[in-house]
Amino acid sequence: MSGLLLLAPLASQAQGFAAYITPPRFEVQATAGQSLRQVLEIQHVGQQKGNFRIYTSDWTLNADNSVTFSEELAADSCRPWVAIERRDLVIEPGARYRFRFEITPPPGTTARECRFALMVEGLDAAQAQGNLNMPVSGRIGVVVYAAIGGAAPQLELVGTKVSTVNGKPTAVVEVRNRGNAHGRLEGFVNGTDASGSRLEMAPADLPILAGETRAVTINPVAEEGKPPREVRFPLSIKGNLEWGKNRLPLDASFAP
Repeated sequence: MSGLLLLAPLASQAQGFAAYITPPRFEVQATAGQSLRQVLEIQHVGQQKGNFRIYTSDWTLNADNSVTFSEELAADSCRPWVAIERRDLVIEPGARYRFRFEITPPPGTTARECRFALMVEGLDAAQAQGNLNMPVSGRIGVVVYAAIGGAAPQLELVGTKVSTVNGKPTAVVEVRNRGNAHGRLEGFVNGTDASGSRLEMAPADLPILAGETRAVTINPVAEEGKPPREVRFPLSIKGNLEWGKNRLPLDASFAP
């Protein structure tokens, strides 16, 4: 099963099934041998009672930044450490439900990141479609990252390039994570394109998983009520990208 890594508020609508889920993801600290309880809020905005199935899933982040979910236990999966409140849930129209789950890393667990997804799947009563009664369903995956024993990312810039994204040349930085937990680039940098225009730019909000190298686009910051700025290459970018309390200097030229 695959899908996009969604941002909040997470929402899914399929005729009678309509739900909003917060938060969009969990990034928490856990301690070996201790239980950590968290709460996921599900709001059902359909006009009939919502029937939901809730379960855990392993997932992988693909090169195109899509996500593949799997109910089969992955190698070294931490899902056996996860306890969920219940597997089936009925929510009245317009109501909210605070769904609890716990993560309990076994005593002696070495520093690592526990990563899984909570899947919220809605299944409506069968609805007539032609001569058949077909169930209408939808699904949302909420990703959970739990850093155990002080696990943390260690990001470094290993390359820059221009790639075609959505049919347009786009500045890309390649970032390696030598740590044992995921990291994300943040912050703003200054760009100057071939026309001499100055642009405020920011990295895409993508997880860089432990042990991976990921291509992260650097895009103009959209101004409210205005269309995205067109970038004319070559483009120079200078400034500091950030991850946590750390800085990643960037001073590079990008040419197709």
